[in-house]
Amino acid sequence: MKQKVFISGLIPQVAYDMLSKEFEVTMHNDLRLLSKAEIIEGLAGKDALLPLLSDNIDADIINSNPNLKVIANYGAGFNNIDVATATEKNIPVTNTPKVSTDATADLTWGLILAVARRIVEGDKNTRAGKFTGWAPLYHLGIEVTGKTLGIIGIGNIGKAVARRAKGFDMPIIYYSRTRLSPEEEKELNAEYRDMDYVIRNSDFLTFHLSYNPSLRHLIGAKELASMKKSAFLINAARGPIVDEQALLEALRNKTIAGAGLDVYEFEPAVTPGLEELDNVVLCPHLGNATVETRDQMATIAANNIIAVLKGQKPISCVNPQIYE
Repeated sequence: MKQKVFISGLIPQVAYDMLSKEFEVTMHNDLRLLSKAEIIEGLAGKDALLPLLSDNIDADIINSNPNLKVIANYGAGFNNIDVATATEKNIPVTNTPKVSTDATADLTWGLILAVARRIVEGDKNTRAGKFTGWAPLYHLGIEVTGKTLGIIGIGNIGKAVARRAKGFDMPIIYYSRTRLSPEEEKELNAEYRDMDYVIRNSDFLTFHLSYNPSLRHLIGAKELASMKKSAFLINAARGPIVDEQALLEALRNKTIAGAGLDVYEFEPAVTPGLEELDNVVLCPHLGNATVETRDQMATIAANNIIAVLKGQKPISCVNPQIYE
């Protein structure tokens, strides 16, 4: 009898095709997110779960199936999964790391350019027929070239963002739990500083941190007030890093010049009021939303499941201690 896999959402066809060659696969076949009860129902009798990053796979779901052998998250993050419970039950949890790096770095730069040059606002005005011709003081933004880029969290994505900054001749100040080597700092034109210094002195402040609960509201009213009035905040990491209500007030009061957001504190909900402001660009979590990256993510998730169900170690396991 074939082993069974449950995919809780619609993902690229490549994963379904790979898994179907080996196993019996059930995939929720539309864009609607499943409820907790529906995930438990779909998981019943299955050997593997491939959930979406937007699915909260808690202890109830994990414990609902005593035969569950692997949880292969479709995403680089895994804070949506109760990894502790899975580990207690010796269930490997896997993710899709590194493949999101370039796509997310590109999106970060899209936000930087869009908010600095007021591109989204300009598009809206042009479509509304408000563009009546070039004028010296019409719709002025600010230049990106030569400004100081502040990066908090300089792992793979942070470094990719920094490399792109070289094309804009931007000096970089950064804070990260792990400091870069002197060679990397020289290559990236990056200067290590404490977090308060980075927040206070950046013209563009961007975050590239793996999320854990201790980072909730890392940026609140106090930190926003310490930023330059001319500064822009960019968040393409995790929504709860920023106190969204405090950000709303800072944008309304022109405490900072603007923001570009790809993630939200209460995602998919956006704090009411943000959508009314022209000095913020709002993206619907597009960080790694490219055909190439999403296909790679699907391939990695499928290969992780194939490995575990064939009695092998997965490619990218976030709780490798179960194999010790």
